[in-house]
Amino acid sequence: MKQITPQILLRAYQMGMFPMAETRASSEIFWLDPAERGIMPLDGFRIARSLAKRLRAMPFQVSVDTAFARVVDGCAARPETWINAEIFDLFCTLHHAGHAHSIEVWDGPELVGGVYGLALGGTFCGESMFSIRRDASKVALAYLVDRLRIGGFVLFDTQFVTGHLESLGAVEIPRAEYHQRLCAALLVEADFHAQQGMPAVHDLLQRNTQTS
Repeated sequence: MKQITPQILLRAYQMGMFPMAETRASSEIFWLDPAERGIMPLDGFRIARSLAKRLRAMPFQVSVDTAFARVVDGCAARPETWINAEIFDLFCTLHHAGHAHSIEVWDGPELVGGVYGLALGGTFCGESMFSIRRDASKVALAYLVDRLRIGGFVLFDTQFVTGHLESLGAVEIPRAEYHQRLCAALLVEADFHAQQGMPAVHDLLQRNTQTS
């Protein structure tokens, strides 16, 4: 089987496809381009009252691109995962090249949640998230959506829609519509690091209220 390179992976995402493995131990990777694609409308992300209250209390610290490999490892550390060693290595390589990014959530020195994905033009392809503290992944997602808005992104791909993501505003669109949106978004010049540092909770919540 032809080895997948970081360049092949980037090209696949630009064509609307993404890789998965059957298990963490699997050596085989298959490509998906689902008939119904999950997206998170950046103007439709919902912060429920309970999450807003959690954010105001803010028991966590949030960072960006400081522990990418640990976030991917956290996402893979579950009984059923599609992240095998090859996918792990490919994304770490893309992170070092400036294409893949993570938001980390900390409880003191402990990494308790996070989300990671791939930035291509004005598209952010969300890959996975994890949480070992209540609401930690939701906190990571709230900070990610705020960063994407400020950075000029126009499409947030979630691949699939879970009940968890649906409660936050994710929706499904047909494959053809996703491809159309992707083609347009790839022409957009967005900047994941346009937002300097991490915003104050008050500012994040205020911007979310204005856009959702």
